[in-house]
Amino acid sequence: MKQTKKGIAIAISMLVLASCQKDRKLLSENDATIESASKPNNNKPNEDEGSGKGHVYTLSNQISGNKVIDYRRAANGSLTLAGSFSTGGTGTGGGLGNQGAIILGQDGGLLLAVNPGSNSISSLKITGGGLNLKSTVHSGGIRPVSITQHGNIVFVLNAGGDGNISGFTLGNNDKLQAIPHSTRPLSAVNAGAAQISFINNGKGLVITEKATNKITTYTVNEWGIPGAMHTHTSAKPTPFGFAVGRHGNIFVSEAVGGAPGASVLTSYNISNNGAITLADGPVGAGQSAACWVVITRNEKYAFTTNTASDNLSTFNVNTSTGSISVLHAIAATTAIGPIDAALNNNSKFLYVLNSGSNSIGVYAVADNGSLSSVQTLPGVPAGATGLAAK
Repeated sequence: MKQTKKGIAIAISMLVLASCQKDRKLLSENDATIESASKPNNNKPNEDEGSGKGHVYTLSNQISGNKVIDYRRAANGSLTLAGSFSTGGTGTGGGLGNQGAIILGQDGGLLLAVNPGSNSISSLKITGGGLNLKSTVHSGGIRPVSITQHGNIVFVLNAGGDGNISGFTLGNNDKLQAIPHSTRPLSAVNAGAAQISFINNGKGLVITEKATNKITTYTVNEWGIPGAMHTHTSAKPTPFGFAVGRHGNIFVSEAVGGAPGASVLTSYNISNNGAITLADGPVGAGQSAACWVVITRNEKYAFTTNTASDNLSTFNVNTSTGSISVLHAIAATTAIGPIDAALNNNSKFLYVLNSGSNSIGVYAVADNGSLSSVQTLPGVPAGATGLAAK
């Protein structure tokens, strides 16, 4: 078993520059398990109300049909399968090398998701009985991998083909509609784009590009039309996932091509006109293939998932100044191949998608930023992507 795990870690390190991901064949037994719970029990009380309970969502990303998999969260953070709901699109069945494939809408009552196999994106309303598909529209490009929202404006990052970003409005009916003339290119073709996010109260967009080693920004006007592009070479190679702080600061994981022990966390400041400057770092924790980043609600701690090290790191951060320091180089060990991560609303629980073992790890987050394992939930489809928690 140890030899198998070591072999997988080495393979990840070799492939991280291209994708920071692991592709797996589909496991039909996982799909059968999910389908058995796909119809929620409407006779149960709404467990989201009171008792600190909520939900965690991931995307199945299956070629046969993409679905949001819904897990019910108990008061202690543990998960049970609640159901699965079609997005109206399809997946790729393999890793995407991305962050932000599924997000909670800003009001907490909506999910926005990518369908990389059918070049579309979807909006789904969260209801007491599960999820209600509201719209599925073309993404404006090829292989959408990341999505972001500010107010009624939504942007998607398309990593396939030449690569681009494209904008949409989100109506009062929770339906998406393309914004004419909002599509813009990345800094280069085949950029290996990983994530997109709004910044500076919706005045700008940030994109990480793994293959070009660039941080790319666009200014955005109130109608969702991008303006000037800016680019900045990352402090270390392979900028991947990032989390947004205050005053235009972002915290970016840089995987350094998967080199053993070389991954870092670096912060950058994005001005209102889109200019990019280094704020702090790079700061390393001696781990490999750090690809995903989340920041706690109190904005004190950042967690990175280290895909080739099979562990998590914790950093002290100041989201106002961009400062970074290592708190715990190995905050917790994980199952094989940790990728996406999400914190619930109050940041008491951290959820990690493990691509090598097709599972979700659950960790309790202490006030001092330390982690303790709660659960490792098996049965996630191979190729699943993205996490959102509430």
